[in-house]
Amino acid sequence: MARLSTELQRYFFDENPPEKVTLADILNLAGERIFGFLFVLLALPSALPIPAPGYSVPFGILLFLLAVQLIAGRETPWFPEKFKQHALDLKQVQGVLNAGLPWLRRIEALSRPRLTPVCTSLSGRVVIGVAIALMAISMMIPIPLTNTLPAMGIFVTGFGLLDDDGAISLGGLVLCVMGATLTTAVLTFGYTAVRAAIDLFKETVLNLGG
Repeated sequence: MARLSTELQRYFFDENPPEKVTLADILNLAGERIFGFLFVLLALPSALPIPAPGYSVPFGILLFLLAVQLIAGRETPWFPEKFKQHALDLKQVQGVLNAGLPWLRRIEALSRPRLTPVCTSLSGRVVIGVAIALMAISMMIPIPLTNTLPAMGIFVTGFGLLDDDGAISLGGLVLCVMGATLTTAVLTFGYTAVRAAIDLFKETVLNLGG
């Protein structure tokens, strides 16, 4: 089976693709490695060093749905027909791939089947699914610093799943833990800052009233 980067290059650049690309088109492209393929592809825009805006929330929702189905043991994912027919502009997709394909090829150079139970066993897939579901939720939070690192965790974990490379998936799970830690820290700081601002406002109002 051809490398993912080769498939993406062929479909989105070399074969005169349509001006609009749907999720259904991507599902047909994925074939039997569909979960890993979609985790990598949907996480890619937000995982880039310079993320593409507008992808984190809708792709986060799709990644969460995928992760839940992976946990449930499905062999092929299900999506609502509305999601499958949602069209993306080809030029926008090509822009993301132009930035992402070099990174993808670097990982492919290192990837090979090893520690395969991490990716193929029920327990391994459940752990991967839970980690990706949590990172997908983090991607959907509209706060700076809660998107890129979780998306990188999904991207790397999914790539290991794509090639049954448990070592890469374990590395991705480490990134997921780091992403969860960062998101928790950001949310805690934000909550503390908001509470302090509210308390200060209340104190100011009471002082003015007195």
